[in-house]
Amino acid sequence: MINNQQLKLIAQQTLPSDVFHWLKTQWKTYKHDPPIGKVHLGDLRRLKPISDNWGIERGQPIDRYYIENFLASYSDDIQGSVLEIADNSYTQKFGGNKVTKSDVLHVIEDNPKATIVGDLTDAPQIPSDIFDCFILTQTLQYLYDVRSAVKTIYRILKPGGVLLATLPNLTPILEPGKDDKSWGSSCWYWGFTTASAQRLFLETFPKENIQVETYGNVLAATAFLEGLSSQELSPKELNYYDPSYQVLITVRAVKPGVRQ
Repeated sequence: MINNQQLKLIAQQTLPSDVFHWLKTQWKTYKHDPPIGKVHLGDLRRLKPISDNWGIERGQPIDRYYIENFLASYSDDIQGSVLEIADNSYTQKFGGNKVTKSDVLHVIEDNPKATIVGDLTDAPQIPSDIFDCFILTQTLQYLYDVRSAVKTIYRILKPGGVLLATLPNLTPILEPGKDDKSWGSSCWYWGFTTASAQRLFLETFPKENIQVETYGNVLAATAFLEGLSSQELSPKELNYYDPSYQVLITVRAVKPGVRQ
């Protein structure tokens, strides 16, 4: 049986040089699937995204689809005294009547939903050991001193208290000064991976008390970068997991001790 190398040698010896080189070029093009130069980019052949606002105006942003799946998976943790950032929508949605006290932390004083005003990197005004659960979604990327923030989180959780955090990896980021100043920051400092998230929380929480997971795949990442919404992909497409394309990192970290 003739192998590819032998076939190439026969063709080189028997065909005119120009014909051989043309066939060689065609082979290099069409051995890929789809062939080189034949990919149909359609609406994606553009230098600006379809939406520059994470797809909010088109439906549910793709990272929010993953965030809500994560919180739904650990909804049993959302109980007792719960702290959330900026508002308490996830506390209400996933905690329901399991929540006995709902607090909202925000760095801006004029947020009417905030019950606590402060910066996670330096918050001595928040007592220690008071929260059963802390829902911290898409926040740590705005804090330059993330180590101090994690230490504060650990301190204010009760023994047995649970942190449910999400962190961005593959995501559009807004230009400094372009995002909403009411969130208290115009600087997006960090993107995370499973490795960096694990190491960050290991500095404060015991290894056995940390679970780091990721969500995403190349299609979901491409759609998110273009600003498409979760409604524009199927659940099968969204839920396929490829660790090479980490759209969202999630962390469940438990403070040692027994929850009362």
